[in-house]
Amino acid sequence: MTSVEDQAVGVVQITVGAEAVGTRLDRFLAQRLERSRRRIRELLAAGSVRLDGRNVGLADKGLEVAEGGLIEVSEAAIQAADHVLPQPEQSLRVLAEGEGWLAIDKSPGTAVHPLRGGETGTVLNAVVARHPEIQGVGEGGLRSGVVHRLDVDTSGALLLATTAMRWEELRSAFARHRVGKIYRALVHGRLDWEPGARLEVGLRVQQHRNARVVVSEVPSDGDGDEGQKEWRATQTLTALETFAAGTLVEVRPETGFLHQIRATLAHLGHPVLGDATYGSPEVAAYAPRHMLHAAAVEFGRVRAESPDPADFAEVLERLRG
Repeated sequence: MTSVEDQAVGVVQITVGAEAVGTRLDRFLAQRLERSRRRIRELLAAGSVRLDGRNVGLADKGLEVAEGGLIEVSEAAIQAADHVLPQPEQSLRVLAEGEGWLAIDKSPGTAVHPLRGGETGTVLNAVVARHPEIQGVGEGGLRSGVVHRLDVDTSGALLLATTAMRWEELRSAFARHRVGKIYRALVHGRLDWEPGARLEVGLRVQQHRNARVVVSEVPSDGDGDEGQKEWRATQTLTALETFAAGTLVEVRPETGFLHQIRATLAHLGHPVLGDATYGSPEVAAYAPRHMLHAAAVEFGRVRAESPDPADFAEVLERLRG
């Protein structure tokens, strides 16, 4: 039978039992340490795991464990992988807050949360410094309190939960598409659709690293192979201002798939200005980052609005000019 115990100072030791024979190393550790496989792979990549006296790394994640095998994991590394480092010196603008939640004005170029233990410079690092109670909320670990995400270069209103009850409520609302969201985008070309035109497409992940999705004309129910699933993505589009070289567009997404707005607008022939992933080199060179801004978010009494950031306003004035 598998046993887990602290048999050395600062080291968690696990002896593999007969019932686990043949299990992948990353899956086995995820089960025994009650951590996600993503976090286990971080531990492997960091060199924090030993198997039968030898160091194992990320390339060994698929090794099948054998009965009697001894796995040792650094206790400090486990704790670091689960802990967001507070950064009180990092600026943080709170748009609104209430019981168990707060809305942050995320600046472009800032990630929402760390991807690995010890990482700093994210929104969550700054939030933890002001609200240490958020540690462990929701998914916990490096995603503590995170209700939804914005791309690194997308600016605007971001919701976080500081209590488990509020996190469950907000996550459920996002999953059921009950959260109102308004985005502003500066796009290439003249988009002259009818105000509030509703568009539904199918989206499929084309690649995970340097994430990219592709649009399918006819959406399916998402029941294909894992790497080929298509998901319905729905949003309404309204052209607020039209210029010679572009359009200011209001987007109200009903769903929230990866890169949904950017991929859909590019599919329509109107990529977001500054978007190097979905736009041409000319489009990418027009702005320092993709000009997509989360202007508002609302669910019941949870409400927040974010004004256009400086770089967005500058590109908008250039289009008007």
